[in-house]
Amino acid sequence: MSNTLNTTPRQDGFRMPGEHEPQQAVLMAWPERADNWRENAAPAQAAFAAVARAIAVATPVIVCASGEQMEKARTMLPATVELLKIPSNDSWMRDIGPSYLVDDAGQRRGVDWQFNAWGGAVNGLYADWSLDDALAGELLSLRGEDRYRAPLVLEGGSIHVDGEGTCITTAECLMHPGRNPGLDASRIEGLLSDYLGVDRVIWLPRGLCNDETDGHVDNILHIAGPAEVLLTWCDNPEDPVYTICRECLDTLEQQRDARGRAFTVHKLPLPGPLHVTAREAAGIQPSTSMVRTAGERLAASYANFLITNGRVVFPLLDPAHDHTARSILQAVFPDREVIGIDGREILLGGGNIHCITQQIPA
Repeated sequence: MSNTLNTTPRQDGFRMPGEHEPQQAVLMAWPERADNWRENAAPAQAAFAAVARAIAVATPVIVCASGEQMEKARTMLPATVELLKIPSNDSWMRDIGPSYLVDDAGQRRGVDWQFNAWGGAVNGLYADWSLDDALAGELLSLRGEDRYRAPLVLEGGSIHVDGEGTCITTAECLMHPGRNPGLDASRIEGLLSDYLGVDRVIWLPRGLCNDETDGHVDNILHIAGPAEVLLTWCDNPEDPVYTICRECLDTLEQQRDARGRAFTVHKLPLPGPLHVTAREAAGIQPSTSMVRTAGERLAASYANFLITNGRVVFPLLDPAHDHTARSILQAVFPDREVIGIDGREILLGGGNIHCITQQIPA
């Protein structure tokens, strides 16, 4: 059993570590939603299993699945992967799982954010998100880890932290009327400070175009380490991402991190543009909540990778740019093995490798 605490992490001396810090395990959730994942999620399940295998070589993997999917998940996942019977409405563990915190004594606790399917009544992707919202609390309880229930609608993909006091987010997402319409930027900054243990919040204006998460930061930028980031970059003036990434770079060049350091920015190529094919769209079960149409532009990004112990696992998205992305990642992470996994099926659901994972710090 775990306790739900009435204090804040900052009061108790807890902080969210950077993704580059040592990890105990990586969390995932098993996909099955037929109106998001084509062909009853079979191709997505194969992709999730491939990601789990790549991570499990370096870091233990824990996968949450519904009772109906436990047997199938067990047959497709490596034997070393731990399976937990916790259902969810969809499978974006970064957004529905807890954000883990540590203190100087090595204790670990989790933040359970409020979740409303990326926009609730304003522009949420589905009407019932009750299982998603409950997952973090159930997981923490099952693991016997204390829980902070934050008074903030927030998805884990909307924040990046460096573990040294800095948080990077986007105004497009956190200031969206579908999240916390009663809160202004300063109040949101205060809550991020209280619940992540950060001292400085840097607001990028926007995330990738056509990102149905309202511009999650993890789909355009990734923190590699203290004062070092990778930013999606587009050199085609006709592409809307051309302006977006320059706005982000301008912000980063004007800002300093929580310790006063200027940012080193590495540019990752923008894949594509990539679009949904007619065959892919035809394999998705029609619904009123999530509409997937042939020709729709996908929010594809190499920044949507996972740093884990000794490895970086990134999505292969575009043969024209995969090798360049790998080379850049290897140069930024010389002490880690860079592993590419076909990310197309995950991308079709609306995100990628970072979106479907959530690290538990060591």
